[in-house]
Amino acid sequence: MKGSLAVVGIGPGEKRLLTPMGRRVLLQATIVMGYRGYLDQIASLLTKKEVVPFLIGQELERAEKALALASHGQRVALVSSGDAGIYGMASPVLELWLHLPTEQRPSLEIVPGVPAMVACAALLGAPLGNDFAVVSLSDLLTPWEVISRRVEAAAQADFVVVLYNPRSSRRPWQLAEARRLLLRYRPPTTPVGVVRKAYRPGQAVTVTTLGELDERAVDMETTVIVGSSVTWARNGHMVTPRGYRLEALP
Repeated sequence: MKGSLAVVGIGPGEKRLLTPMGRRVLLQATIVMGYRGYLDQIASLLTKKEVVPFLIGQELERAEKALALASHGQRVALVSSGDAGIYGMASPVLELWLHLPTEQRPSLEIVPGVPAMVACAALLGAPLGNDFAVVSLSDLLTPWEVISRRVEAAAQADFVVVLYNPRSSRRPWQLAEARRLLLRYRPPTTPVGVVRKAYRPGQAVTVTTLGELDERAVDMETTVIVGSSVTWARNGHMVTPRGYRLEALP
């Protein structure tokens, strides 16, 4: 008997931001799997369940194990931070699932979650009020040459630019290089929002400029949002206007 697999985006880690649908699926699952750090964030929902933790970097192992258990009749939930479809577990799971013979595929559901960029944008105000581009600076799976072209193209096109995975101890230089590319097309006064640990203990929210961005304060738990030519900042908030004419404003 085939079971089911749900890939669940748990949001930024604050239980209040776990969607009702995500909560329901987790409570109905018999086995919950995922990166250990993400499971710790939802531990209170996992009592009396079989929990299968994985180390960081074991994404394919997670996907394969989850599909194997679901194929043998288990009701499995595989958790992913933010939204599972944005740099998350939905992609490898779906790739593997689609390569299975049709008769061997368990039921599969992708459960949306609150993406990191949305949570961070809310803390900053409204920096994503108009067109934006999202780029991960991690070159673990994408060559840096491709990443740098994407950053430069987004900068040249005047998108607000959201940078995921901006800097790690093994990649301390890439944020500086992305900043250099952005400064080719944007003035140093361009507003930049830096959010670390959004909606979690230790949260830090900073509004600075592209010229004054302190790269040392950025790590893998940080999201960086670089404004466009029309983004402005005031009182610790960023706004990218939607385009309405607000005649009454000074």
